Amino acid sequence: MVSTDWKSDLRQRGYRLTPQRQLVLEAVDTLGHATPDDILCEVRRTASGVNVSTVYRTLELLEELGLVSHAHLGHGAPTYHLADRHHHLHLVCRDCEGVIEADVEVADDFTAKLRETFGFHTDLKHFAIFGRCGGCTAEASTTES
Repeated sequence: MVSTDWKSDLRQRGYRLTPQRQLVLEAVDTLGHATPDDILCEVRRTASGVNVSTVYRTLELLEELGLVSHAHLGHGAPTYHLADRHHHLHLVCRDCEGVIEADVEVADDFTAKLRETFGFHTDLKHFAIFGRCGGCTAEASTTES
């Protein structure tokens, strides 16, 4: 479990750490990158009465407060992770659907070029790059041989 003091974080922003908020934060922490449906399943392991609209409303509030962040890793629902983790890029394998986290520094040359050429300042915390992971590439090359 991440040593984040969610109660203090919420209180400083004028909110309470309700049981639902705590369950959603714990689920996001436990699952890493998870869709709202994944989070709902995890929450329901402890509190079966929580519904999907509660999870969506809670995630929306927690994101507004800067406690969680989301990224779109494909067609479908966004995935959420704790915002206090370092910002990272999401490398999504189209074959196995695995997600690799890469430090944003690997994109420094690219983002510098965007600033230089277009005056565009990037926000990479929602960024996903799609391709094929090393394992799937190796497997594809052995099956193609």
